[in-house]
Amino acid sequence: MDETSGSTATLPRRRHLRLAQRAGPRCFQLVRYLDVSGVSGTGVVAEGVEWSDGSVALHWAGRYPTTTVWQDGVEALLAVHGHQGATTIRWLDT
Repeated sequence: MDETSGSTATLPRRRHLRLAQRAGPRCFQLVRYLDVSGVSGTGVVAEGVEWSDGSVALHWAGRYPTTTVWQDGVEALLAVHGHQGATTIRWLDT
Protein backbone atom coordinates (compact mmCIF):
# COMPACT_ATOMS: atom_id res chain seq x y z
CA MET A 1 0.00 0.00 0.00
CA ASP A 2 1.35 3.45 -0.95
CA GLU A 3 1.16 5.54 2.20
CA THR A 4 0.91 8.80 0.29
CA SER A 5 -1.96 8.03 -2.06
CA GLY A 6 -3.58 5.09 -0.28
CA SER A 7 -3.50 3.02 -3.47
CA THR A 8 -1.77 -0.29 -4.01
CA ALA A 9 1.88 0.29 -4.82
CA THR A 10 3.30 -1.26 -7.97
CA LEU A 11 6.95 -1.98 -8.35
CA PRO A 12 8.74 -1.30 -11.62
CA ARG A 13 9.21 -4.41 -13.71
CA ARG A 14 12.70 -5.78 -13.18
CA ARG A 15 14.79 -7.39 -15.84
CA HIS A 16 16.29 -10.77 -15.13
CA LEU A 17 19.93 -11.41 -15.90
CA ARG A 18 20.61 -13.87 -18.64
CA LEU A 19 22.26 -17.09 -17.60
CA ALA A 20 25.98 -17.28 -18.22
CA GLN A 21 26.80 -18.81 -21.58
CA ARG A 22 30.52 -19.30 -20.89
CA ALA A 23 32.96 -19.10 -18.02
CA GLY A 24 34.49 -15.76 -17.11
CA PRO A 25 34.59 -12.28 -18.61
CA ARG A 26 36.10 -11.25 -21.98
CA CYS A 27 38.04 -8.02 -22.51
CA PHE A 28 37.75 -5.84 -25.61
CA GLN A 29 38.64 -2.51 -27.14
CA LEU A 30 36.20 -0.25 -28.95
CA VAL A 31 37.98 0.74 -32.17
CA ARG A 32 36.72 3.70 -34.20
CA TYR A 33 37.77 3.91 -37.86
CA LEU A 34 35.84 7.09 -38.68
CA ASP A 35 34.88 9.73 -36.12
CA VAL A 36 31.39 10.63 -37.33
CA SER A 37 30.66 12.97 -34.39
CA GLY A 38 34.06 14.68 -34.30
CA VAL A 39 34.34 14.08 -30.55
CA SER A 40 36.23 10.89 -29.73
CA GLY A 41 38.76 10.62 -32.56
CA THR A 42 39.86 7.39 -34.21
CA GLY A 43 41.70 4.31 -33.02
CA VAL A 44 41.04 2.73 -29.63
CA VAL A 45 38.46 5.01 -27.99
CA ALA A 46 37.29 2.81 -25.08
CA GLU A 47 37.99 -0.42 -23.22
CA GLY A 48 35.44 -2.90 -22.05
CA VAL A 49 34.52 -6.17 -20.44
CA GLU A 50 31.74 -8.51 -21.50
CA TRP A 51 30.62 -10.44 -18.44
CA SER A 52 29.59 -14.08 -18.59
CA ASP A 53 25.87 -13.12 -18.53
CA GLY A 54 26.30 -10.97 -21.67
CA SER A 55 26.19 -7.55 -19.97
CA VAL A 56 29.00 -5.12 -20.80
CA ALA A 57 30.97 -2.50 -18.88
CA LEU A 58 32.55 0.14 -21.14
CA HIS A 59 35.19 2.63 -20.01
CA TRP A 60 35.90 5.77 -22.02
CA ALA A 61 39.31 7.28 -21.31
CA GLY A 62 40.34 10.88 -21.90
CA ARG A 63 39.87 14.13 -20.09
CA TYR A 64 36.51 13.12 -18.61
CA PRO A 65 36.73 9.34 -18.07
CA THR A 66 33.39 7.60 -17.85
CA THR A 67 32.24 4.03 -17.32
CA THR A 68 28.85 2.81 -18.51
CA VAL A 69 27.01 -0.51 -18.20
CA TRP A 70 25.11 -2.04 -21.09
CA GLN A 71 22.83 -4.75 -19.70
CA ASP A 72 21.68 -5.70 -23.20
CA GLY A 73 25.25 -6.43 -24.25
CA VAL A 74 27.52 -5.71 -27.18
CA GLU A 75 24.67 -5.44 -29.69
CA ALA A 76 23.07 -2.57 -27.76
CA LEU A 77 26.43 -0.85 -27.29
CA LEU A 78 27.16 -0.99 -31.03
CA ALA A 79 23.64 0.17 -31.89
CA VAL A 80 24.48 3.43 -30.11
CA HIS A 81 28.24 3.80 -30.60
CA GLY A 82 28.87 1.72 -33.74
CA HIS A 83 28.01 4.52 -36.19
CA GLN A 84 26.88 2.02 -38.86
CA GLY A 85 30.15 0.07 -38.90
CA ALA A 86 32.56 2.98 -38.30
CA THR A 87 33.29 1.49 -34.84
CA THR A 88 33.91 -2.16 -34.03
CA ILE A 89 34.83 -4.46 -31.16
CA ARG A 90 38.36 -5.93 -30.98
CA TRP A 91 38.35 -8.92 -28.63
CA LEU A 92 41.61 -9.13 -26.67
CA ASP A 93 41.50 -12.52 -25.03
CA THR A 94 40.09 -14.85 -27.63
